[in-house]
Amino acid sequence: MKLNGKLDYLELPATGGRLDSVKSFYSAAFSWSFTDYGPTYSSFAEGLDGGFQADTGEAPARPLPVLYSENLEEALDAVESAGGTIVKAIFAFPGGRRFHFTDPAGNELAVWGY
Repeated sequence: MKLNGKLDYLELPATGGRLDSVKSFYSAAFSWSFTDYGPTYSSFAEGLDGGFQADTGEAPARPLPVLYSENLEEALDAVESAGGTIVKAIFAFPGGRRFHFTDPAGNELAVWGY
């Protein structure tokens, strides 16, 4: 069940062409399974859903926590009103839409919804 404003997904970088090796590692070490979405992205559902993003020039350099929102426009307004900085406006991706922001400490997070 998706809950408004709660951590829902975690994206991790797989830089340096290491997407296949990182998938192999987690498969061998923890028996994780993956769903590929093209050659640069592979998702997992292992307690907390998430995915690995290959280095495409747009991949985050560090983990990206992703929150869920029932209404992206309201969430974006709330982030800005609370002092967050929007670093990627709302955009579509396979499965929904999302935006990215930084908090006052400089941490980048994303918010997604349908």
